[in-house]
Amino acid sequence: MALNELVDGFGRRLNYVRISVTDRCNFRCTYCMPEEGVKCLSHRDILRYEDIAFLCAAFAELGVRKFRFTGGEPLVRKGLVPFLKDFHAAMPQAKTALTTNGSLLEEYADGLAEAGLGSLNISLDTLEPEKFRSITRIGDIGRVFAGIRAARRAGLTNIKLNTVLIRGFNDGEVGRLLEFAEENSLLLRLIEFMPLEDDVWSKDAFISGEEILSMLPGGRWIKEENGGSKEDGPAQYFMNEATGRRIGVIDAVTNHFCRSCNRLRVSAEGGLRTCLFSENETPLKAIIESRDAATLREALLNAAREKPRCWSDVKTGTLHMSGIGG
Repeated sequence: MALNELVDGFGRRLNYVRISVTDRCNFRCTYCMPEEGVKCLSHRDILRYEDIAFLCAAFAELGVRKFRFTGGEPLVRKGLVPFLKDFHAAMPQAKTALTTNGSLLEEYADGLAEAGLGSLNISLDTLEPEKFRSITRIGDIGRVFAGIRAARRAGLTNIKLNTVLIRGFNDGEVGRLLEFAEENSLLLRLIEFMPLEDDVWSKDAFISGEEILSMLPGGRWIKEENGGSKEDGPAQYFMNEATGRRIGVIDAVTNHFCRSCNRLRVSAEGGLRTCLFSENETPLKAIIESRDAATLREALLNAAREKPRCWSDVKTGTLHMSGIGG
């Protein structure tokens, strides 16, 4: 095992890190947090931008090549664009990505493009205003549409539209979502409803990846064997034989990608998770604040070695995605 890279006990090289820059969000999505919201961390309890930069430098020295910044909603935290600009200047070879609900993109799209953002994921589960209001509880779909237009005008590329497919809610919108994505130069990815919050998830609402494929319009869809790299995440990509349209399917429940998982997650307060479904975290905040590079390196290597073989091997509870970087 090389000492200069993160490798777990099963030989998987961990080169993709998702970092939550905030646990705050301007939506209250039904599958992400309770209606009353969650108690947010105080500013002193989360990693400062200079802390995140120090952590990312340590990850990069250990072979991490892709950094995805998430929330909560990452754009609600002030200073994100200047941070990303400095990050890109310090580590120009690193791939940077952002996951957002899109509601603040109209304000920040130009800055994100200037900061060198490599890719953008926008979460959007419906095109219908009333449904959108229902699932987000407080969201305005018009702001998301404006944000998508702004992202395109700014020249941002590699934009994906992530949709969690839920039976009885948006399963009748697949065709329209596909059209919307094509009209706006987005790559649609349909995602299985994951059992993270016991009081929200149900088998009746779940649609498997296999069923998702059967719902796609327009004839035959062929799987792309090389449709995306591991650093692009767990999606399988398909192309329509007749039209050449592309779509991604993330079937992490029925066809889990644990065998090839290359991910780590860091919460806003500096907790390192080696598996989304695990309750185990390695607290890094104090080490990062001490600027003890050697101790941080050892903590990262040790945590990587303890990454579970598969999510079915770990204890899970009720997880709020807003707190662990969705």
